[in-house]
Amino acid sequence: MKFVEEFRDKELAAGLVRRIEEALGDRRVSLMEVCGTHTMSIQRYGLKSLLPKNLRLLSGPGCPVCVTPNEQVDLAIAYAMTEGVILATFGDMAKVPGSSTTLLKAKAAGGRMQIVYSTMDAVKLAESNPDKKIVFFGIGFEPTAPTVAASILEAERKGISNYFVVSAAKVVPPPMEALLQGEVQIDGFICPGHVSVVIGSGAYRKIAEVHRVPCVVAGFEPTDVLQAIEMLVRQVRDGRSEVENQYTRVVHEEGNVAARGIMDRVFEPRDAKWRGIGVIPGSGLGIRPGYARFNAEVQLPVVPEKTVENERCICGLVLKGVKEPTDCALFGKECAPENPVGACMVSGEGACAAYYKYR
Repeated sequence: MKFVEEFRDKELAAGLVRRIEEALGDRRVSLMEVCGTHTMSIQRYGLKSLLPKNLRLLSGPGCPVCVTPNEQVDLAIAYAMTEGVILATFGDMAKVPGSSTTLLKAKAAGGRMQIVYSTMDAVKLAESNPDKKIVFFGIGFEPTAPTVAASILEAERKGISNYFVVSAAKVVPPPMEALLQGEVQIDGFICPGHVSVVIGSGAYRKIAEVHRVPCVVAGFEPTDVLQAIEMLVRQVRDGRSEVENQYTRVVHEEGNVAARGIMDRVFEPRDAKWRGIGVIPGSGLGIRPGYARFNAEVQLPVVPEKTVENERCICGLVLKGVKEPTDCALFGKECAPENPVGACMVSGEGACAAYYKYR
């Protein structure tokens, strides 16, 4: 546990809490964590119970499985049910409810769906099944998008003609800006660590400089999160709005230039729909025309069922920070990880799953 226990030290955590209380005073401050892994960490270590009552932590749209809208889930299911197609996807997507079913249930009903653990597994699936069309459901944020792009480049290099991608990838800064125009007061952002490894801490400069909202990139251990909260509270107290980097051991200003280069080579920005938020300009990644031969929606068009939303599920409101998972009448009753009604209960990064596991 060397180099881990230091970040879980109780005395350090208690000291950080005292400093947060001192800097906060009697101000009422709301901070949003824009990463499902941060939400999990906050719940796992009971950080909310340590913090002053006038400091509110909001869960944001930081789970790529959760923000994937029903339309795209329905599209993936339509591919799985198409003759001659095998739909490849990451495991979390298999149980996400679409309008009327899930990929897992579609497979039980005769569809072809294969869970893969990496994008290169999907390429290998295409190599080993030359008589089938392999459609990879490419969800994810900036850490995953370069691997999807790399799979397309690998298929091109190997001359594989039966590999296709549905690009459902999204980028994080645009929804952060969109939420600032919403119904919840956000005084600062705990910025995602994994995403920031790729895009760099500099990617949040517009939020700090134009929208005047403080941003701090944070790691995932309890003292990481507490230190990031202290940094944000001090910015609020001092009237500053800057981008600060608590996660300096991993994240740099410029991010991972090589990963962004691969991503930009294959993908281009496009408008995308986010569950609960709606269409956000420039928040998605579409496959560039030069790689259209790998674009499933171009080469293998299908017609999914008409999208229907479950009006009882408040996952969309949870993703915006308007509601907490425990505000939902279904939480822990009809909706649980073994039988999820909404996407936020499915993923290991979902707010509802975090609350359920650690409540």
